[in-house]
Amino acid sequence: MSLLIDQNTRLLVQGITGSAGAFHAKNCMDYGTNLVAGVTPGKGGQLFEGKVPIFDTVREAKAATDCNATMIFVPPPFAADAIMAAADAGIKLIVCITEGIPVQDMQKVKVFLKDKDVTLIGPNCPGIINPTAKCKIGIMPAYIHKPGRIGIVSRSGTLTYEAVWQVSSLGLGQSACIGIGGDPVHGMTHLDAAKLFAEDPNTDAFILIGEIGGDEEEAAAAWIKENCKKPVAAFIAGATAPKGRRMGHAGAIVAGGKGTAAAKQEALRDAGIVVAATPGEMGKALVKAMQAKGAL
Repeated sequence: MSLLIDQNTRLLVQGITGSAGAFHAKNCMDYGTNLVAGVTPGKGGQLFEGKVPIFDTVREAKAATDCNATMIFVPPPFAADAIMAAADAGIKLIVCITEGIPVQDMQKVKVFLKDKDVTLIGPNCPGIINPTAKCKIGIMPAYIHKPGRIGIVSRSGTLTYEAVWQVSSLGLGQSACIGIGGDPVHGMTHLDAAKLFAEDPNTDAFILIGEIGGDEEEAAAAWIKENCKKPVAAFIAGATAPKGRRMGHAGAIVAGGKGTAAAKQEALRDAGIVVAATPGEMGKALVKAMQAKGAL
């Protein structure tokens, strides 16, 4: 699966009987995602929506349904354990929606996943959607997405939706949209997503949406400069944020002279990426990037 999810995705939802888990599990199922199992300890044997079996553990769910992806709505104090339980059971794609997971807990998760064949998206993210395959694992509003050939990766859920709306309004549609989350310790990075989109035959161009803090956007820009021939547009949020103060996401902070919007924008432009000045210009930046490379 070059873009991680498709018609063969068999989804498990951890925390499926909670209010948020149940609401979004049903939305994913209604969109077309093949929801095969749920997990809530102590509620094994019950059915979700009258047909999806619920198990006490991920290992039991994996053995009974051969699920290959999971969406996590477990409360913050237990979410790290839920991620590790999914990886230990052999789930290949883990999408953790939960926000507020302690950084120390996520450090343990990173160490635990280091040598495992697992892709983690999140935490504190909207998830991933493939409009062509009618498969979504996350909380994004499905109706704004249209099948197409534009990839979108973002640290911000809200900016993801804005970019999706602009791309859909242009009649281009999306091959896949990935919200990687804004926590300082997380799974998939902009670089990981850029590699997926660059190698995907169904993606003609993509938008990279970042924000202040860290250096992941610069790392992606450096790789794109040397390896990616596809048109790329970008936007960096937080240009007016004061230094040393966290803005929005836990990872969005400029400190020690690093992680500024200006530095990220410079790195992106140096890689030949068209950078939008405002969120409202992301679609226009994409069109400019595609026209420059004869892709539109």
